[in-house]
Amino acid sequence: MFRHILVPVDGSDLSKATVTHAICFARDVSGHVTFLYVMKDYPVSLLHSEADEESIDPIAPNDFTDAMRTHADRILQSARAEAETAGVAVDSIAVTQDEPHKAIIEVGLSRKADVIFMGSHSRRGLASLLLGSVTQKVLSNSKIPVLVYR
Repeated sequence: MFRHILVPVDGSDLSKATVTHAICFARDVSGHVTFLYVMKDYPVSLLHSEADEESIDPIAPNDFTDAMRTHADRILQSARAEAETAGVAVDSIAVTQDEPHKAIIEVGLSRKADVIFMGSHSRRGLASLLLGSVTQKVLSNSKIPVLVYR
């Protein structure tokens, strides 16, 4: 049933644990995994800062994009290596989107994922309301089933 598993990653400890569990899940169902890293777009506010020019050290848009790509590649390569070591078929993609939940859903649909396997920090109450969990937003908006690892 769940043969193609989309796993969003961000390099956090929770994400690393999610990768390990998603790989085990994929191996158990003879499936394959696509790891997704969502890169942030260049913050336009750095271009138009009203702060004292000497007090900020802005990064050029191209440098920002290169740094994001390098960071994404490092995280994706680590996840890919773990899957390959476990004998699980693997693919990866990095996309730019300021709203990660939208990117996760879009990639899931375009790649025809059967399930989205995500981690959750398990925030509850006011913290959950104020922080607006990416996992919660995916759960609320995805037509693809979502498996949440806590």
